[in-house]
Amino acid sequence: MDVELLEIRQHMGRFPPFDGISDDLLDEVAGQVEVAYFKAGSDILTLNQEVHDFCYIRSGAVEVYRRGGELYNRLGEGDIFGHFSLLRNRRTRFPAKAMEDTLIYFIPEAVFFQLCEADEHFADFVEVERPRLESTVEQDKKQNDMMITRVRKLVSRYPVMVEASTTVQEAARLISDYQASAVLVLDEPCDNPRYTFRDSEGRAWQVRGILTDSDFRTRVVAAGRPADTPVGEVIAHKLIAVQSDESVHEAMLCMLRNNIHHLPVMHRRSPVGIVHLSDIIRYETQSSLYLVSNIFHQSSQEGLARLTPDVNAAFVRLVEEGADSRMIGSALSTIGRSLSRRLLELAEAELGPPPVPYCLMALGSMARNEQSIVTDQDNALVLSDDFDPEKHDDYFLALATRLSDGLAACGYAYCKGDIMATNPRWRQPLAVWKGYFREWIEQPTPERLLHSSIFFDLDSVYGENPLVEQLQDLVAELAPKHPRFLASMARNALGRTPPLGFFRTFVMEKDGKHNNSINLKRRGTAPMVDLIRVHALACGSRAQNSFQRLEDIDRTQLLAPGVSDRLRYALEFLSMSRIRHQMIDLQHELEPDNNIEPENVSDTERHNLKDAFQVLSNAQKFLKFRYPMPSRSR
Repeated sequence: MDVELLEIRQHMGRFPPFDGISDDLLDEVAGQVEVAYFKAGSDILTLNQEVHDFCYIRSGAVEVYRRGGELYNRLGEGDIFGHFSLLRNRRTRFPAKAMEDTLIYFIPEAVFFQLCEADEHFADFVEVERPRLESTVEQDKKQNDMMITRVRKLVSRYPVMVEASTTVQEAARLISDYQASAVLVLDEPCDNPRYTFRDSEGRAWQVRGILTDSDFRTRVVAAGRPADTPVGEVIAHKLIAVQSDESVHEAMLCMLRNNIHHLPVMHRRSPVGIVHLSDIIRYETQSSLYLVSNIFHQSSQEGLARLTPDVNAAFVRLVEEGADSRMIGSALSTIGRSLSRRLLELAEAELGPPPVPYCLMALGSMARNEQSIVTDQDNALVLSDDFDPEKHDDYFLALATRLSDGLAACGYAYCKGDIMATNPRWRQPLAVWKGYFREWIEQPTPERLLHSSIFFDLDSVYGENPLVEQLQDLVAELAPKHPRFLASMARNALGRTPPLGFFRTFVMEKDGKHNNSINLKRRGTAPMVDLIRVHALACGSRAQNSFQRLEDIDRTQLLAPGVSDRLRYALEFLSMSRIRHQMIDLQHELEPDNNIEPENVSDTERHNLKDAFQVLSNAQKFLKFRYPMPSRSR
């Protein structure tokens, strides 16, 4: 691939929706791009013009208009337009004009439809004609999760390269001229075909190594080497590089494993850039991984407790950077799980190894990977059936106490319902736990149903995972076979209704402290999670996360077409509204909670809240008809 095409693919690979597609698809796009220049004020697409391409803005700015002439949108570098016309009748419905001198990449319709067929996320991104709530949720999504983001997104320019015979003085001058921090060193092909490529003139080269600015200090200046020393004599013998399709996370691990700060990025065998550790740090500090790593380096409960401000800061950064509720819930749950694991590791170091195998079982939002910044403790211990209370319970009570007190010190409030491993009822061998679950499912009572709404979101956190997995399997096997249990769970899920009054006005809380507000958890996300759980139990889903449960429900066709999608968008919007208001509280140094005041939100958010609550209301009405209470046999 020549330098021009590399530059095209490198630029497009930094922006959505191209930042998520494979290298092969990105090559296909770059190879068929046609470039056009438009002066400021000139038309790019006119109304009803026949179109056979969609447009990517390489540089400049574009205004898009409605057919009536009013301004619809302003777009800049990395934005796309014209795709809606391709999806309809290949006639321009939204005319476009250059606001300033603009460079456009035209991408043929054949490539556009190939991308739609080959990549689901690309197809979702360019589909624009959606209901208001769905459209709002989709527009809020950004693919900024470092676990899936490709390292090519961090590459901002083509690497500076020199031949092995170049002097260190000349290499230093190039580094200075290009304001780079390193150069790649090329030589004739020899022993490593992995890094052998052909340049734009067809000449074969091998990337032999990298020379950084710090190498000049240690290997040239400090070593007293003359200025005419060839760079090939001072580079390290082993080249460590990463492919552009690798994740940012993998690039970080590569640097940490090899104790390096610069990492060449290769597209197949050709160099396309260099990332520095600072690039990855800037990117990854927007996520929770550095915080998780820090958790496992703490040697005391006090050290873990001091990380609480970092947890809040990580939460705020995630929201500000456009993460969706699933990413935020997963990140916060990962932090909570990591704190729990580290507390148990510290406790075991103090108390000694456990006398019998055990597993810490997370319940509720942590088990679902849906934690928010406002959360309490819900956990239990599943012990081996070799457990002998007289011999072993003192150990596990001490272990549970250290865990619970440690989590409280880290900002996780004690459970008001005492659903914690410090309660002996929730510190039992596997056989007892199986008896609990069988009883709850086969003989539902109001108290047992209350436990079911908590314990039927369960996952392993630390220890012998199969102990908890057996309980998950038991629930998935038994629940679909007991219609009375499902009917009881369905009625229990109707206890919390959305705050909609007549004509879809809001019904406010009247509890004093939060007067004239709406509790988005109690009246929104919690009842939504409850009804999704019922459907998931009915179809035998082993998933714990609400969004994954909806995917399982979809596959069983238990709900009418489109219902799962509406539930998914409603849950996402309610969750993000709750999360954003918690972020605002933190930014104003207030104690975050689950309440919002409708008069303090925008008109658009109020409309979308009503839409989401209406979806919940409709789903609750369906729930009691879908799971009728079976008549008792005489």
